[in-house]
Amino acid sequence: MTVAGGAGPGGGVVSGGSGPGSAATGTGSVESSAESAQTGAEPAQTGVGSAVGRGLLVVGDVITDVVARHRGPLAAGTDTTASIRTVAGGAGANVACWAAHRGAADVRLLGRVGAEAAVWHERELVAQGVRPQLVVDPLVPTGTVICMVDGGAAAERTFLTDSGASLRLGPADWSDALLDGVARLHLSGYLLFSEPSRALVTVALKAARAHGVPVSLDPASAGFLAELGAERFLTLVEGVDVLLPSRDEACLLTGLADAAEAAAELSRHVPLVVAKQGHEGALVARSGKVRSHVPAVPAMPRDTTGAGDAFTGAFLAALLAGAGPEDAAAEGCRAGARAVERVGGRPPLPS
Repeated sequence: MTVAGGAGPGGGVVSGGSGPGSAATGTGSVESSAESAQTGAEPAQTGVGSAVGRGLLVVGDVITDVVARHRGPLAAGTDTTASIRTVAGGAGANVACWAAHRGAADVRLLGRVGAEAAVWHERELVAQGVRPQLVVDPLVPTGTVICMVDGGAAAERTFLTDSGASLRLGPADWSDALLDGVARLHLSGYLLFSEPSRALVTVALKAARAHGVPVSLDPASAGFLAELGAERFLTLVEGVDVLLPSRDEACLLTGLADAAEAAAELSRHVPLVVAKQGHEGALVARSGKVRSHVPAVPAMPRDTTGAGDAFTGAFLAALLAGAGPEDAAAEGCRAGARAVERVGGRPPLPS
């Protein structure tokens, strides 16, 4: 695995360490001997965006999640008993891990992290079978999200988000060589919520179009989308081939209350829309019409954090394996069901 050596402002390299407090230093690119031993991934095929490419490149956020599971309402001004864990997360990183978990053989991730947790995140990704390309930011810490999960039947979650270094991922961190052997590019919607990352989206989309690599994007956050604005979002994602919104995101982007109508409307802007509906499955829409409704898989939720990322990762892995959108969405539903039965946004580690 090559760890990106900071093409952006003040970047560094990941080397050594074992926990979220480990340091990372350096200024170049290094080869990790752990790659072949831990990922089992075969080398990427050559040729930028070539027809023989089979890799998936994910560009997005790498985050430290603090998951607090509590029962009942929070007690304002005093203590609320909770079960608290610190786990690796981030929408982009989660998607990459679930894609690898569901069988994609060559999954890469470009992200930006702080020095204090860079090595830990690298090792967590490698253990999941992902090839990290992590730019280390010496000035800003890794993003942190506090995930407050209601321990009730719905296991609904609320996020407090400090995006940290991930907001500073920018065009200087991109190279067209990242597309070597890549069959699909996936962009995390969180990239659209800062100026440097928006500029990176523009550069990456242009490069993907030039090399014939299809692009997917997950809008990521209804709250941040509301601040960005639907019209601006749709302008920024021009050229995306697949959009994977949640029900709330699809409705917010269209101003329509009905999920099916919202998915259909979005498919007038993006060729393929796969709208995630939680416990109601997924809608597949093309050319202004919902073409199919894929049912959900029954599950006993413990933590819904990362369920949408699991869907997206499995969906993309299935597309890479040659599945059609409906069958890929079914794979996504199966992964989403498995995800909600776990704490945190990542799949179980390979045995």
